[in-house]
Amino acid sequence: MRRIETAACNPEELRLLLQRTALDEVQVSEAVARRTEAIFGARLSPEEAVRRIIADVEAHGDAAVADYAERIDGVKLAPEQFFVDGEELERAKSSVEPEALQAIRTACRRVRLYHEAQLERSWWIEGPHGEILGQRVQPLERVACYVPGGRARLLSSAVMTVVPAKVAGVAEVIVATPCRPDGTVDPYVLVAAVEAGADRILKVGGAQAIAALAYGTTWIPKVDKIVGPGNIFVTLAKKQVFGRVGIDGLAGPSEVVVVADDSADPAWVAADLLSQAEHDPEAVAMLLAAGAEVADRALVEVERQLEHMDRREVAREALERWGVAVVCRDVDEALELVNVIAPEHLELLVRDPWAALGKVRHAGAVFLGPWSTVPLGDFIAGPNHVLPTNGTARFASPLGVYDFVNRVSVVAMTERAAQAVGEEAKKLAFLEGLPGHAGAIDRRLSAGRGD
Repeated sequence: MRRIETAACNPEELRLLLQRTALDEVQVSEAVARRTEAIFGARLSPEEAVRRIIADVEAHGDAAVADYAERIDGVKLAPEQFFVDGEELERAKSSVEPEALQAIRTACRRVRLYHEAQLERSWWIEGPHGEILGQRVQPLERVACYVPGGRARLLSSAVMTVVPAKVAGVAEVIVATPCRPDGTVDPYVLVAAVEAGADRILKVGGAQAIAALAYGTTWIPKVDKIVGPGNIFVTLAKKQVFGRVGIDGLAGPSEVVVVADDSADPAWVAADLLSQAEHDPEAVAMLLAAGAEVADRALVEVERQLEHMDRREVAREALERWGVAVVCRDVDEALELVNVIAPEHLELLVRDPWAALGKVRHAGAVFLGPWSTVPLGDFIAGPNHVLPTNGTARFASPLGVYDFVNRVSVVAMTERAAQAVGEEAKKLAFLEGLPGHAGAIDRRLSAGRGD
């Protein structure tokens, strides 16, 4: 990790650390570039590769989905095998040990309890002339929750995306996740999805799954919204189909900012930084330390613990590329930087975390005090772990029940209400150059006057 003093630190540079590359400018590894060339016969940018996949799926449906599943993931699936069947589900249930099943159920219960508090209600008001105005809140009909495969078994992503959708009342929730080379879904992911309430599990991943869910095929139904994190190809696919379907956002690599003062245990600070760094070589782990001694003690612990990590190579690369320890004058200065950075995860390991919380304006999720480590939030605390990244916490929110409903405005004017405001509405219509609007209003006013 780089160690810098605030005197030599441009806050804007720290913010840009979380927005370091535009999605359409991402530099992929040489291995990924070669694989893209093998699939398409040319080296394509991730954006162009995704564009081709989406166009093929839109034009050729299930055949294109099966073709890309084989070419990209090496899995042969006939369209009728796209979804998990009852036999595979029963095998998965029998292979998951009771302790794991209990942990999954505890996570589902706690996440459900938290999200039930987010439920919105339809509401109505009566205006001064008897008119009824209101808002009807209703669940979406069908949504897809994407659960990544690849480096880690992300069963918690199934819980965090499916549970709020079912709490919202979505009629059909489809989980999409890449299957293994033998054509089966990881049993832990499968069981987590079912326990969370998923209605069907699509064992296709990548841009081809996003395209199929956005446009619909013979075997894969079109959904209203697609949520959940994924790799750059999944994220770009969500970006390109937005408008055809809704999306939750464009997820970037995991981020954590730890604000620590001299009350923080340096070993705990280091462990929390490393827990995020082990996600991915692109993950950001940042320490905002209230004093040089706080920073130095934490950095010593980072190096010590790093040597004993199972995923130390991944964590070391992330820290070398994106890790930063900033020495601040005090906690208040650290919190000023937090509001510039707008991190995905923020830990407040300080003497009075509740007082510090009052000064935080921009963060995806805030973890208060020494016992509130981000990994507890990742798995089981209750709030959602699908969070705004890349500094978007300035305007975006965690995934929640509100992402799975739409709100319909309702207007029921009475004759008395129309007569009371109609002339002023006509005036506004003429001011906007819309005489037809004024005419529609005037017909009603004239009828009410008996003209």
